[in-house]
Amino acid sequence: MCEALCIEIATRVGELTTPIQSIYFGGGSPSIVSDKNLQKIFDQLRKSFDLSELKEVTLESNPDDHSEAKLQFWRTLGINRLSIGIQSFIERDLTFMNRAHNSTEALNCVAMAHEAGFEHLTIDLIYGIPNQSLEEWKANIEYAIASGVNHISAYCLTVESKTALAHLIDTDQIQEKSDEEIEAEYLLLHRTLEEAGFDHYEISNFAKSGSKAVHNSNYWKSAEYLGLGPSAHSFDGKSTRRWNASNNAVYIKSIRNKQDYWESETLSEKERVNEEIMTGLRRKIGVNYQSFPAECQSAFRKNLDEIAPQLKEKLILTVTSVSIKPESWLMADAIIRDLIID
Repeated sequence: MCEALCIEIATRVGELTTPIQSIYFGGGSPSIVSDKNLQKIFDQLRKSFDLSELKEVTLESNPDDHSEAKLQFWRTLGINRLSIGIQSFIERDLTFMNRAHNSTEALNCVAMAHEAGFEHLTIDLIYGIPNQSLEEWKANIEYAIASGVNHISAYCLTVESKTALAHLIDTDQIQEKSDEEIEAEYLLLHRTLEEAGFDHYEISNFAKSGSKAVHNSNYWKSAEYLGLGPSAHSFDGKSTRRWNASNNAVYIKSIRNKQDYWESETLSEKERVNEEIMTGLRRKIGVNYQSFPAECQSAFRKNLDEIAPQLKEKLILTVTSVSIKPESWLMADAIIRDLIID
């Protein structure tokens, strides 16, 4: 895998037209990659690209992968931001979600990262967990604040079909939380983090001043990005999307045999605008619809005029933009569905 990834890096030189500001190691569990292979990947990146304007290098990590030696090595590579998949600080929740780490590791891993010199840390939390009380959810948020991280991402638990969780719910062994319970947890999250000095700048993301994710923000602004490795997606910032084969074996074999390992598509003007609507309405800043082409702008204004009153009251409208009130982001799917251009 490391060999194939390095080959892909070398062969895609020149695809980016703007200076590289961020690198993000995500997807599976990059924190389990050996020091030797991580070093090879970084060496290839530096050999292939101009990284002189690099601001942010993020690595997704699991709490149980943190050790003093590993953290220090990541720092020597140039990694300056960790995204830690904590999910919960409560042992019962971690067991329920089949996480490899325990509550002690969840509590200690952030302190270890701070001690190793990482100033920019983000942690993931999950709400909507069955059998977790509102008081326990509040404690999770307070643990996160007390840890001293400057960025928090929080996601609602999703029940996917044909999973162990779906089976437990279908057989009435556990009860999925109601919409009202999830809304109460979301509003508690929004209110508590805002009071603690976090800016709720995207539907699932909260940041202290100066700590918004550079990499993710570029996605949401539809800037160009280059995706490397299995399942990775790329966008030229204009109209072309490309995605790599998701199967590891297919990806590796195709690269070794110098065969195509990707597919691509060209977005129409309307599809491009609809993507801007979908990503823009996930952000506090919203959508600047005056930047749309004339025909799309007219269609968007028509949709805005015709949207149901109970949804329109959840919007912030200016002469040039529209955004969703952060406390109403749980209604984002319904609002976006009515505003995208047919």
